Amino acid sequence: TFVIFGFNINDAPINGLRIMTMVSQLLFILLPALIFSKWFYNDLNKILKLKAPDYKEVLLFIIGIFILTPLLQNYVSIQNHFIDKMAEIFPFVNSIKSLLDSLNKLVDQSYLKLLSTKTFFDAIFVIFVVSIVPAVSEEIMFRGFIQSSFELKLRARWAIVITAVFFGLYHFNPYGLVPLIILGLYFGFAAYMSRSIFVPMILHFTNNFIAIIMYFIIGDKDLVDSSASGVLDIRISFFLLILFTVIFIGIVYFIFLYYNKKNKEFV
Repeated sequence: TFVIFGFNINDAPINGLRIMTMVSQLLFILLPALIFSKWFYNDLNKILKLKAPDYKEVLLFIIGIFILTPLLQNYVSIQNHFIDKMAEIFPFVNSIKSLLDSLNKLVDQSYLKLLSTKTFFDAIFVIFVVSIVPAVSEEIMFRGFIQSSFELKLRARWAIVITAVFFGLYHFNPYGLVPLIILGLYFGFAAYMSRSIFVPMILHFTNNFIAIIMYFIIGDKDLVDSSASGVLDIRISFFLLILFTVIFIGIVYFIFLYYNKKNKEFV
């Protein structure tokens, strides 16, 4: 997209930017994942986990994503608060922060441009481009082809972790790297436990859809701006982070219980 429209995203035509974003996902993420899966493994169903999930497991994982989203938002607030404080003390950190801010500005500009809407049909197109296409394309590539390939060579936990790191780096979001990796871990965990690519697809869609709807309703730039800036009550953020972490761990525990019970039923 930057090659086509240059680095001044604000001057790029909105629909052109959306179309290029969608085309890049389909041509450079989804299509290679399908080709490589067929070429290397032949059995697409096995490597991509094309199994319909049960509604109960989908519901459990969706509850998890609704807790994980505010958890990560509070983490980013705390992370950026400490980056700001360290930048005030250490010139070296401030130099790195300035570089990351410049990079992050390009990322945020592209997101804000993509989410700008004037009509109902614009909003539908945004949801399709930002929620549906990435959910399908990226999950087929990362939790389908890449994670399944690692699972054939490594223990499942390492396959999930490595894939999550690739997933975080792929998004090229400096301040959102850790949250993206954590999201990738949860998506990978969901794919492994459910043995269905459709579960992480639904989670990925839900995560993006929530962000879009909140932006449409609130119109708050901070929802897509992950830069290390802003004022917050650090005590409240720590409290919420701990609270949501405890709840999230509880949900993961219930997910394990669900699959333990489910597996016993088939023994």
